Amino acid sequence: MTSTAEPMSGKVIYRRLLGYTGNYKGMMFLGAFGMLLDALAQPLFYKLNQFMVDRVFGDKDIEFGMTVAAAVAALGLARIIGNFLGVYGLEWVGKRIVADLRHDLFSSYLRLPASYMDQKNSGDLISRLTFNLEQVANAVTTTIVSGGRDVLIITGNLIVMFSANAKLSASVLVMAPIIALVVGIVNRKFRKISKRVQNAMGGVSDVTSEAVSAHRVIKVFSGQQQELKRFDLANETARRFGMRLVATRLLSSSVIQLAAIIAMLMILVIAMQPEVLEQVSPGVFSTIFISLIASIPPLKRVANIQEQLGKSIAAAESVFELIDQPGEFDQGQELMSDPDGKLVFEDVSFSYNGDEPALKNISLSIPAGTVLALVGHSGSGKSTLANLVPRFFNQSQGKILLDGKDIADFSLKELRKNISLVSQDVVLFDDTVANNIAYGELSGASEEDIYKAAEAANATEFIQRLSQGFETRVGPNGASLSGGQKQRIAIARALLKDAPVLILDEATSALDSRSEQVIQEALKKLMQNRTTLIIAHRLSTIEHADQIVVLSEGRIAEQGKHAELIQQKGLYFDFYQRQQARQG
Repeated sequence: MTSTAEPMSGKVIYRRLLGYTGNYKGMMFLGAFGMLLDALAQPLFYKLNQFMVDRVFGDKDIEFGMTVAAAVAALGLARIIGNFLGVYGLEWVGKRIVADLRHDLFSSYLRLPASYMDQKNSGDLISRLTFNLEQVANAVTTTIVSGGRDVLIITGNLIVMFSANAKLSASVLVMAPIIALVVGIVNRKFRKISKRVQNAMGGVSDVTSEAVSAHRVIKVFSGQQQELKRFDLANETARRFGMRLVATRLLSSSVIQLAAIIAMLMILVIAMQPEVLEQVSPGVFSTIFISLIASIPPLKRVANIQEQLGKSIAAAESVFELIDQPGEFDQGQELMSDPDGKLVFEDVSFSYNGDEPALKNISLSIPAGTVLALVGHSGSGKSTLANLVPRFFNQSQGKILLDGKDIADFSLKELRKNISLVSQDVVLFDDTVANNIAYGELSGASEEDIYKAAEAANATEFIQRLSQGFETRVGPNGASLSGGQKQRIAIARALLKDAPVLILDEATSALDSRSEQVIQEALKKLMQNRTTLIIAHRLSTIEHADQIVVLSEGRIAEQGKHAELIQQKGLYFDFYQRQQARQG
């Protein structure tokens, strides 16, 4: 599912970005006040310079000099206070905006449909949450703090210059069209290049993410050089686009500096004209000249803000693109009261992104409390069929009924709270064993219930040997546990949920024969009065299923009990014979 909305303009994006400041008006006001205080104090220093040169050092007015000294001290203190309030207040707001954006983006990851998330590379998603949002952080604070303050400083300096001598100061206006042209060109280039930089950094994150998760495969197949080449290519692309940003920034800064030099030369040439020399005092000239020189750094920073602004808009665009993605379709409002768990598939078909159907006209009836096993080659549609039940995907046609009601009529939360799942790829979180068993809606479970679930899953034996038992942290995705141990914790989680519908996707594939036997006994008790879908390649785990469905190319090829399918000597019989031969 992808968004079809038109791309937002830079103004719309930035306006939306600044809309996040609405909750922090008090701190924004404090920061803006401090920034204004700091920005106005600086030009006043240069105005004092005019009086100091002409009256204090020219007219030797010592009493007035003491007044100027007191004013300088007051302005210095005002700048210190203003700088602290301005930077701290607006940096605080900027960081809050980024934290809010990060919250909204992460929330979107949690609500996006599985069909959308499956198409995205995890490196790109992580890059948007980290690198891209840091670009937003820099831009928001830099644009507001530095940009706003620098504009005020430049404005104040111009006022001081023109109040000293408007005719002489008018020469600085030669810079205006040059600066306007540079800003216009740079603004367009920065956004374009910034987007490429962020895409390139996403590429770096993609390669890194894949290499970290696949490090065992890389080592076994000696793929280090191949992965290093891929990384170097992505890294070099990011560096190249990064240098384009640097070159654009330096070019704009150099052009502005050149314009300022031209303005200074014009002021010098004009000031040295005899008729002007008679009218302009040393204090007036030095004030105009110092104010112009002092305006060059903020002018360069204002021009360079286009870089940060370009990064901000490009980064915010990539973030808002995901935030604006529609979440899982969830309009059901039906409630379940003491569900039995009867499942019926009525002429169900499904295809990924309009491709060749992965499931074709599936019709099944699974009475409450019975066990249905799904068998077939990889890609036959087993997991796809199971994924339709908790609505990770929505079927293209047909209906799936739970207790006689279309599952689309239930809210996702209502539907899923009645379904337990143990998938082939076990997912554990960097938390304690107990919290991984009592996860999510199960977090309020008692220690006794957690222990019973673990015991039924044959997990207490190894859990009690861990350094802190049930309070031992398992590491990222259970890194400190073996595959079989992780799978038993996942099974314990499903046992604890005790839902009327249970989906086991290769749930015992990583267990040794002793553990498997104990788990099968526990599952047999759990399956009583519960509807269970088992996906298994190991046929020994499903021989006692109430019905077995053999899928082939998305269709039901065979259906029946184990003994019946063996007698038919079809696909199931072939699977069974091959496994028996391998075990023999």
